[in-house]
Amino acid sequence: MARLFGTDGVRGVANTELTCDLAFKLGQAAVAFKGKTILVGKDTRLSGDMLESCVAAGIMSMGGTALLAGIIPTPAIALLVRELHCDGGIVISASHNPPEYNGIKLFDGQGFKLPDVVEDEIEAFVARGGAAPDELPGGDAVGVALPVDDAVELYIAHAVSTVTGEGIDFAGLKVALDAGHGASCLTSAEALRRLGAEVVAINEDFDGTDINVSCGSTHLGPVRALVTEIGADVGIAHDGDADRVMLVDAQGNEIDGDMVEAVCAIDLHQRGLLDGNTAVSTVMCNLGLVHAMREAGIELIQTKVGDRYVLEAMREGGFVLGGEQSGHMILLEHNSTGDGLVTALQFLAACRRAGKSVAEAASAMTRFPQTLINVRVGDKHALDGNDAVAAAVAAVEAELGDDGRVLIRPSGTEPVVRVMVEAASAEDAERHAQAIAAVVEREV
Repeated sequence: MARLFGTDGVRGVANTELTCDLAFKLGQAAVAFKGKTILVGKDTRLSGDMLESCVAAGIMSMGGTALLAGIIPTPAIALLVRELHCDGGIVISASHNPPEYNGIKLFDGQGFKLPDVVEDEIEAFVARGGAAPDELPGGDAVGVALPVDDAVELYIAHAVSTVTGEGIDFAGLKVALDAGHGASCLTSAEALRRLGAEVVAINEDFDGTDINVSCGSTHLGPVRALVTEIGADVGIAHDGDADRVMLVDAQGNEIDGDMVEAVCAIDLHQRGLLDGNTAVSTVMCNLGLVHAMREAGIELIQTKVGDRYVLEAMREGGFVLGGEQSGHMILLEHNSTGDGLVTALQFLAACRRAGKSVAEAASAMTRFPQTLINVRVGDKHALDGNDAVAAAVAAVEAELGDDGRVLIRPSGTEPVVRVMVEAASAEDAERHAQAIAAVVEREV
């Protein structure tokens, strides 16, 4: 049977895969494994109300208190479980996925996502049908649901304080913002305006069926067009639950998570705030980030793909900065999970401190051209130990030297082997990737 939890909570099409019964049992599990007081938030999806009701019912059926924060970014829940002294948190969101999907993410009382071992215990709890009848309180021992009316304001104030605390403001900065019809509709523009920026926002409305549709951090066309139309200094785009951010400069050039991390790492390093003189990313980060960190005298640790592995390495090593190319950035000084708004504010603050435009600051990293080919195979596990594939990879690595990189790995979810090559030119990256992919297709 497929594992209930994926890399970021439980996901599925609402009401068919992610059912009311499953949401109810996950609400019960939150109380069973984390404690009596659970903070619940959601993004703007149509199914959010339905699943929120079921999760809250599950919490109350265990005698717990469901604190309902309403529509709010995921990182706000991670923050507010600590601020409100909750035992845990739940976010009802499928992040950057299409509107028909939804998801349930769980946090502990410190705002961290749950480790695999706890997810396994919750999965077993759900599989056996949730709480047994003799585990349920009766009558007036059941729990209650209470609204948290100031949840959004508390999060905005926190995000703003991460910049004003450094004596920075954004007066004179013109920002194009794409909220992606998601949870950042209520937070990002307001935070930027409080810091003095002039903000023109699009996709700030929502009807529950338009979240992430041809907009936001996975579709930068709308924010690029807005930057050009209004002559903005920067464009900011969020995904549906605003735990990530992508930016564009005044010319519409993409600034991805690797480039944002490079700027923030160098800024922290120069101020003596980069603990361990180390930043954390994944094996899928662009080679340009590796070079930029080396040139700045910063160590870069690369983990398996997934923000949970980035965070794990950060906590183990005592590091404060980690991220992914997708724009999912963790700044542990300010929050315990990816925070798209805080990331954008810290990036812009770094530009201000350096006295540079967004484009000038982002030039700290030069992105290497990258080609990624997904090769459908009969047995992706046969990749290990295949001499022909290993020889093909070694030949390309020898030719590229320090000016390129090869990464080849099986997909975690599909019968596919991913072949990624970075090189000094797009032509070289494509040529080498095609050569290795041909060998994988023949041999695996």
